[in-house]
Amino acid sequence: MATTTPSGVRGGHAKHGAADAPSGAPMTHRQIMEALTGLLLGMFVAILSSTVVSNALPEIISDLGGGQSAYTWVVTASLLAMTATTPLWGKLADLFSKKLLVQIALVIYVAGSIVAGLSTSSGMLIVCRVVQGIGVGGLSALAQIVMAAMISPRERGRYSGYLGAVFAVATVGGPLLGGVITDTSWMGWRWCFYVGVPFAVIALIVLQKTLKLPVVKRDVKVDWSGAFVISAAVSLLLLWVTFAGDKYDWVSWQTYTMLGGTVVLIGLFLLIESRASEPIIPLRLFRNRTITLASAASLFVGIAMFAGTVFFSQYFQLARDKSPTMSGVMTIPMIAGLFLSSTLSGQIITKTGRWKAWLVAGGFLVTAGLGMLGTIRYDTEYWHIAIFMFVMGLGIGMMMQNLVLATQNQVAPADLGAASSVVTFFRSLGGAIGVSALGAVLGNRVTHYVKDGLAELGPEGAALGHGGTGGGGIPDLDALPAPLRTVMEVAYGHGVADVFLYAAPAALVAFVLTLFIKEVALKTRAGDDSSPAEVAAATESAEATTGTAPVAGATAGVTSVQAPDETAATNEPNIQGTPVRGVVRGAEGAPVPRAAVTLISLGGRQLGRSVAQAEGGYVLDAPGAGSYVLIASADGFQPQASTVVVGDEPLAFDILLAGTSGLSGTVRTAEGSTPVQGAMVVVTDVRGDVLATGVSGDAGDFTFGELIPGSVTVAVTAAGFRPLALPVEVGGQGVTRVDVALRAGALVKGVVRAGSGRAPLNDARVTLIDAAGNVVATSTTGEDGAYAFADLDAGEYSVVATGYPPVAGSLTVSGDGVDGHDIELAHPGER
Repeated sequence: MATTTPSGVRGGHAKHGAADAPSGAPMTHRQIMEALTGLLLGMFVAILSSTVVSNALPEIISDLGGGQSAYTWVVTASLLAMTATTPLWGKLADLFSKKLLVQIALVIYVAGSIVAGLSTSSGMLIVCRVVQGIGVGGLSALAQIVMAAMISPRERGRYSGYLGAVFAVATVGGPLLGGVITDTSWMGWRWCFYVGVPFAVIALIVLQKTLKLPVVKRDVKVDWSGAFVISAAVSLLLLWVTFAGDKYDWVSWQTYTMLGGTVVLIGLFLLIESRASEPIIPLRLFRNRTITLASAASLFVGIAMFAGTVFFSQYFQLARDKSPTMSGVMTIPMIAGLFLSSTLSGQIITKTGRWKAWLVAGGFLVTAGLGMLGTIRYDTEYWHIAIFMFVMGLGIGMMMQNLVLATQNQVAPADLGAASSVVTFFRSLGGAIGVSALGAVLGNRVTHYVKDGLAELGPEGAALGHGGTGGGGIPDLDALPAPLRTVMEVAYGHGVADVFLYAAPAALVAFVLTLFIKEVALKTRAGDDSSPAEVAAATESAEATTGTAPVAGATAGVTSVQAPDETAATNEPNIQGTPVRGVVRGAEGAPVPRAAVTLISLGGRQLGRSVAQAEGGYVLDAPGAGSYVLIASADGFQPQASTVVVGDEPLAFDILLAGTSGLSGTVRTAEGSTPVQGAMVVVTDVRGDVLATGVSGDAGDFTFGELIPGSVTVAVTAAGFRPLALPVEVGGQGVTRVDVALRAGALVKGVVRAGSGRAPLNDARVTLIDAAGNVVATSTTGEDGAYAFADLDAGEYSVVATGYPPVAGSLTVSGDGVDGHDIELAHPGER
């Protein structure tokens, strides 16, 4: 669905220049792929940095002399920084150059990675992981945002498949690569941090040469206070999840304190965002049900997604005694499922514009996969595990990118960054919480199963002790005797299975949430990115051709020359050129039958006309390749004009029509509620453009139809009353009612005279002061000596005139005011 209204046409929804989205002709597939190469490299780097260390962590922490706490924080620090900074990157993308921000994120990542590889202590490594996480948060959020700026939602599914494939390779390939690096003697674990640097440098070079996004400079104000508070809230929450069950009990005063602090910070954040001119997370986005549900679903998907990548390596190494390299190889079925489903779903969504079925199916498959993985043990046949992982990978691939896609389809171009980062933020938050909480669950369950296993061994088991798990340590299986080694393998096999079983309800919640997301077919354009000059020129030409007046929705004149008729011959044309077809829908996604759709040339000549069928479908015949203007109108909807670029292949172009609404009310006096007849009522939009004017009737009533839903200002003026302006939110359906109460406004006027001849005095200054001593107004006389004060409340005033020696006098204002309050000025002796 795409609706583009030329600049200057009243009622348009386009926000040209609000974001650096490309304008003019759409990018070709080659141009998109060239720019996408750099983005994919950046995304690969972002995900690789989070997964490549998972199989190397035991050796890293051992070399740096760290303990279990350091082990946890090397993972959590990066996730925490990534989660906390994602909304900030998204908001900055709405305000500044997206290309520059991607490059800054890459530079931050490179700096953090190089220093991390040089770490001499676990504390230094954790700090470097925070820096890495800041860069990774930017790359994760900005990759989606830049794609949205380049590619229409309808086409975005096709390219999101590539992004999903890269995500799959980096997610599961990272541990494999990390294992190989760690097992290679001449490289060592430090290369786990260096390995992403070349990719980041290549991405910087490619993006510089291929990514061409216009930059629109405007005054901006970054909500730093909001960014700080949300970062503090997320950090405190993750600190609680990390330490609960280890440093202190889940139910303890520390838990109450940290959770209470998190709630307070979130409340403060909501307060700041509600007042900020440029909020980090625009709260108005959550008025949209799709965005709210997609964000919540992403939170629970993140728990399931990160659970697989983190705990599979522990299962294969500790329950099945595989090397770091082999543990990565054995997770290939999950990457295959993720790659297949993300690519296939993207291609099909591009063709159909339908995405909800994929989300629902993905939620079901993730839940089923985690449930089946909850049944595995240390000796389960590998081919069973491979099937379970494949099912889980299929589900994640269907959900991960498509949740972002569904969100981007719901917002204006200016909000693409914020909306995309909101979904990414919740997914990262879910992952961070999942890793910390499920890690605590794993430690608890393994300890439980080890105790049970040792008890079954009897006195021999008691003599073997805890097997190296005391204090939360990770055992060295090769150093354990055979009986205890089996106990440890059984414990980790069962414990990891419990982690998957506990993660399954989170996936089930995500599945249920997707059921309630309302599907709206994807737009066929990347925001409102048509050329205003082209559409305006075509509209003017069309007006000249049809004789339509240049009023609100002027493009409707082209299609309203002939009323829609279901029997129109153009409804099922004999296509001779290039077909242009699509569906006309309303704001809620419902088809608009009998909508008139007209295709005109840029010179204003009508080339084809169609009437939408019952399902909203239309088809037109374009003479050949080139740019045209497509105009749609229907009763009860705001007419829309869009520029379409037709090539050699049939063009799919869906149209979204915004419904119109009415506004009515009465004008009465504030004192006696008496109707005010003849009051002038003016309705303006947020830009100050006049949408409608009228005069109140005998009963003080006024009515306007065909208004676009949204915020307007109603200004009312009437003789003898003070002007009044009210903000009004016009509803999406029906008639919005507003009653206006005008306060009486009295008029005081007169003439200032001076000299013996009492002639009118030019340039005399008259000041009106109320009973409290406040200056109400001032006036300077002209050549006729006249002055006047309007819109006054009844009461006592003082009038001071200067120009000659000052003269002051009292004045009582009531009713309509005082007409003829003349003032005489003179020098001493002239009176």
